[in-house]
Amino acid sequence: MGKPTGFIDYQRELPTDRDPISRLGDWKEIHNHLPEAKLKDQGGRCMDCGIPFCHTGKLISGMASGCPINNLIPEWNDLIYRGLWKEALDRLHKTNNFPEFTGRVCPAPCEGSCTVGISAPPVTIKNIEVSIIDKGFEEGWVTPQAPAKRTGKKVAIIGSGPAGLSAAAQLNKAGHTVTVFERADRPGGLLMYGIPNMKLDKNDVVMRRINLLEDEGVKFVCNTTVGKDLPAEKLATDFDATVICTGATKPRDLPIPGRELKGIYVAMDYLTANTRAVLDASAAPIDAKGKNVVIIGGGDTGTDCVGTSLRHGCVTVTQLEIMAKPPLTRAANNPWPEWPKTYKMDYGQEEAAAKFGDDPRVYLTTATHFEGDENGNVKAVHVVNVEWKKDDKGNFGPQKIPGTEKVLPAQLVLLAMGFLGPEQPLLDGLNIERDPRTNIKAEHEKYTTSLPGVFAAGDCRRGQSLVVWAFNEGRGAARECDRFLMGATDLP
Repeated sequence: MGKPTGFIDYQRELPTDRDPISRLGDWKEIHNHLPEAKLKDQGGRCMDCGIPFCHTGKLISGMASGCPINNLIPEWNDLIYRGLWKEALDRLHKTNNFPEFTGRVCPAPCEGSCTVGISAPPVTIKNIEVSIIDKGFEEGWVTPQAPAKRTGKKVAIIGSGPAGLSAAAQLNKAGHTVTVFERADRPGGLLMYGIPNMKLDKNDVVMRRINLLEDEGVKFVCNTTVGKDLPAEKLATDFDATVICTGATKPRDLPIPGRELKGIYVAMDYLTANTRAVLDASAAPIDAKGKNVVIIGGGDTGTDCVGTSLRHGCVTVTQLEIMAKPPLTRAANNPWPEWPKTYKMDYGQEEAAAKFGDDPRVYLTTATHFEGDENGNVKAVHVVNVEWKKDDKGNFGPQKIPGTEKVLPAQLVLLAMGFLGPEQPLLDGLNIERDPRTNIKAEHEKYTTSLPGVFAAGDCRRGQSLVVWAFNEGRGAARECDRFLMGATDLP
């Protein structure tokens, strides 16, 4: 695919990001764009490797290797190299309902398994993907595609996050009448309120797609909590099938002394409040201005908290990581095509380094307790270094190192330690079967729950995971739901 010697002739090149300091003054997306000539060269780096791993979507060592939605990456790389942009868009849409989302927020496991990446920087797959869809919108190629006829079947989808949107898109394409229930005031779920605007613009990107889905016939009902505002039993009487896509939104807490102090929030509450304030001037954010901020936990959510607190005008920001600092290159026990567990600075850390001079992350460190002032507000976080080893009972884990205790000033603490599974009230009300991790029990690629005609997809079924896995599962659940409704299915 592409140019036979492209991976030799061209170096990996990504568009520059906006200047880290200047972009702290707004909530606009941080990325610039490459000109088409350079994108063509980048597509030409795809090396016709014969057995491409980039689109396999396998789990290796518990991590995604290749694209979970099986994007036909070598094919659209070749089309971009040849200047066939509309054909590349058609090929991209065969597997991906929303490439404008994955091209912005997916961590690109496809690039981690790119064959070029064995001995050189991998192909810029993610950037090419988002460039294809953005050009598609610019050229007017992306238009509403309502189904030619309706089946007469009605499907309810609970949750409008990544899994819910992809399920809705596919079921609507099959001709079913789809209603998506969302408890928030805007549709989009994680895409709307869990990811900051500087990574994924809400009006120009998220709502553009929501509006397109509405034009295709999907109905969104917001401010509606199923089981509370809408009795769960009405799902069975008003709809022929239901797909549950509520996500894994129960946060992992940190029950250490002082947790009750004011000024300590789970990260998603902080990010949600901020996005509401960005979209609605009358809404108040949880403000980090003038404060020392301590973020406990890493990953994308921790990074988003760093970038958000910097834009608020925090005085300092520190991010505590209980794990060791990753190596600069793949370790011997992390071979290709596994996801490379290597050190990198994401956008938030780059911004913190530009403003304060260093990466805000502190590794092999954990909090022991929070200290408050006389008014019950948090004022400090007590931390200690750890090492990973076996304790006296033979259990491997982080062990505190005596003598390494420190006190970090903090008037705002954000807990970004991941999620424990779906919230349970709706599932209790439905009396639906769950697995030992409290996720909805439903087999992957089947998605059928213990209730006839009820399917589950995304994080509420598999646990906390990547947006692209949610798209995979939403599409799969739509396929099986369509099969249930019609006896057969043409959905992929």
